[in-house]
Amino acid sequence: MITLNEFIIEKQHDFPEANGELSSLLGSIVLASKIVNREINKAGLVDIIGSTGIENVQGEQQQKMDLFANDVFKRALAARGEVCGIASEEDDQYVVFDNKSGANNKYVVLMDPLDGSSNIDVNVSVGTIFSIYRRVSQRGDPTALEDFLQKGNQQIAAGYVVYGSSSMLVYTTGNGTHGFTCDPSLGEFYLSHESIKIPESGYIYSINEGNYLMFPAGIKKYIKYCQEIDNKTNRPYTSRYIGSLVADLHRNMLKGGIYMYPSTSNYPKGKLRLLYECNPMAMIIEQAFGSATDGKTRILDLKPTTLHQRVPFICGSTKMVEFLQTMLS
Repeated sequence: MITLNEFIIEKQHDFPEANGELSSLLGSIVLASKIVNREINKAGLVDIIGSTGIENVQGEQQQKMDLFANDVFKRALAARGEVCGIASEEDDQYVVFDNKSGANNKYVVLMDPLDGSSNIDVNVSVGTIFSIYRRVSQRGDPTALEDFLQKGNQQIAAGYVVYGSSSMLVYTTGNGTHGFTCDPSLGEFYLSHESIKIPESGYIYSINEGNYLMFPAGIKKYIKYCQEIDNKTNRPYTSRYIGSLVADLHRNMLKGGIYMYPSTSNYPKGKLRLLYECNPMAMIIEQAFGSATDGKTRILDLKPTTLHQRVPFICGSTKMVEFLQTMLS
């Protein structure tokens, strides 16, 4: 039984230049996730579900738990003193930790503090997504926009927490993808899925088929392919879509499958956020030997231009992603 903290310390040699700072940073994320998990488990018993009536910068209704989780993660990251700033899906602009310690820190964190939060009031799995970069601006100065608008291939760590029938944290530092399951009696995450490898192909496709009429022709063609009867390729495939990115990708990574959130006629540039959702998930999937693309370009090679940039997102089992791309070309 290896705890998450023990595993992180054991892997510190992968980043000798970090001097324990990265381990401490990950520890603050773990602590915040435990607090958020505790409150999610009380949803329905306390006044923490439902909408705030406030829209975020993307024009989406913020849930009470969105704001709670956002605040918890910001406080935890500020308290440990390892990051110089953060950017969150819930905030219009990035947040600068402008004390003397913050200006000298090496890292920035980007996050979706509570993915799929609208599912909480019906007891469906939700999650947290995070991404860590080494700053590119001068240490000693306040963090700058350039620190956050880095390509995904510059991430030094990425991960997610899924709050479901059990709570599980999955992360990578570029040396494989590893999963840890929380023992609720101890409040401790234990290594349960070491070196996750997504199957090269699978039998699950995940997409919101309610948007079918708004999809590009290539996506429609691929959906029909998935639904056709063909005993040689074990089709039709199984359609599974939860509506929580963390939950959908977690299932497909373990079982094999493909996740698609393409451009649509009402979201021609896609809907998912490159910095807070697609980049960290792409790193996790690639480190599990899967693939992630916007349909043309590898997600991790895209150059961000704005904090809340949206892109089409396709990821999962490599052979399924590659076959879909032939239909999009």
